[in-house]
Amino acid sequence: MRTLVTGASGFLGGRLAELLTDRGDRVRVLARPTSALSHLAEVKPEVVHGALEDPESLELAVRGVDVIYHCAALSFDWGAWERFEAANVRGVENLARAASRSQTLQRFVHVSSSDVYGYPERPCDESGPLVDTGLPYNRSKVMGERILWRYHADGKLPLTVVRPVTIYGPRSKDIVLEVVKLLRSGSMAFVDRGRAPAGLTFVDNAAGALIACARSPNAIGQAYNVQDGGPETWRDYVDALADGLRLRRPWLSLPGGLALGAASVLERACRLFRTAGRPPLTRHSVLLLCRDQRFPTAKAQAELGFAPAIRFAEGIERTIRWVRERGLGNEAAPQVAPAQPMATLRH
Repeated sequence: MRTLVTGASGFLGGRLAELLTDRGDRVRVLARPTSALSHLAEVKPEVVHGALEDPESLELAVRGVDVIYHCAALSFDWGAWERFEAANVRGVENLARAASRSQTLQRFVHVSSSDVYGYPERPCDESGPLVDTGLPYNRSKVMGERILWRYHADGKLPLTVVRPVTIYGPRSKDIVLEVVKLLRSGSMAFVDRGRAPAGLTFVDNAAGALIACARSPNAIGQAYNVQDGGPETWRDYVDALADGLRLRRPWLSLPGGLALGAASVLERACRLFRTAGRPPLTRHSVLLLCRDQRFPTAKAQAELGFAPAIRFAEGIERTIRWVRERGLGNEAAPQVAPAQPMATLRH
């Protein structure tokens, strides 16, 4: 099968390209000339240099492929709206337009996010509405997904949407390396004591769900929540990383309501004074850390046969091993910095 993977220089897309190659697919990736692809040295994919804002490169990238896996996105909890719009809205439409002209395309698998549900207090299944909360990542992912559904409704795109929850594993910069950085500096803080279920999804399980979507004839026109289904909370996850790397477990915690209010004030201050960098707290990160992330996956189980092959104990072990290989364990004494929750990203 001939496949195109966008976002292969990143976390999920890179692992997906590896697994597709292991299955015998001919993998093509869309990447900027400046993108680092050393992690795909064994994959040896065909590389089309381009970007989502370059329609000409997209026409070349989609030519002759059977499946498109759209993993590329700007996934962050803070930033200028223009950047999110360019990547997650206009970029999605550019790719959809190019894909709609393909004569060979059998499936377009789009990596969305459970964030499109608007951070509900109770997690919902796929019948839940897409809710624009006004937060940049959430708003842009909602808008991008709606564009794709319009293309599908017009008969122009054989679409399947995947809404993963919290993806972690080797090569994760934010759910892994950012947490390790905060642990080593002694500045990691929980929200509501880290009691909220994290909806963890090991990267191989997420990639496996994408592949299952592409190969299931009944998945066209469907959306699927994806997470491993374990009971692990944010505290379970962070403590497991700390213990595995022989770092001190964090003890600081902020009440959810207080954290959310403080995040609103800090965000306004950053915008008012045009401060560079991310505020110590953002509403996006607080909402993810204090809301139950166990979005139901019964539909994916029933229709795709989705069953996570790698459970938490093995996933965290692989993750810790990768961090150690990068020399980011406890080899240096931590320096105490102002406490803050991690920046929680999806993929």
